[in-house]
Amino acid sequence: MLRPLKTLLLAATIALTCGLNSPAMACPGCKNANETDNLRPRAYMLSILFMLGMPATVFTGFGFAFYRMAKRSPADAAALEEYLQQHASQNPQQSPPTPPAAN
Repeated sequence: MLRPLKTLLLAATIALTCGLNSPAMACPGCKNANETDNLRPRAYMLSILFMLGMPATVFTGFGFAFYRMAKRSPADAAALEEYLQQHASQNPQQSPPTPPAAN
C-alpha cells in the first residue's frame, strides 16, 4: 500500500514541476538596469563567477596546506624520535630535553 502511494506522489511531483515551471526573473530593478546598459550584464556575470570561484580557491588552498602537513608529518616524527633516542643513549639518567624548533 505504501509503494503505490510513493509512486503516485513522485509522479505528481514530477508533473507539477515540469508543467508549472516558468522562466526565472530577476528583480525588476536589476532586470531594467541590465537591459539598458551594454557593459553591465557582462560585469554582473563576471562578478558572479568571481564569487563562485573564491570558495573553490580557499578550499583548494586549505586542502593543499593540509596535504603538505600530512606528507611532512611522518618525516618530522621520525627525526624527533631519532633525536630523543640519541639523547637517551648519551644521558640515560636525565629527562629528555626539549627538541629543537623545526623550521
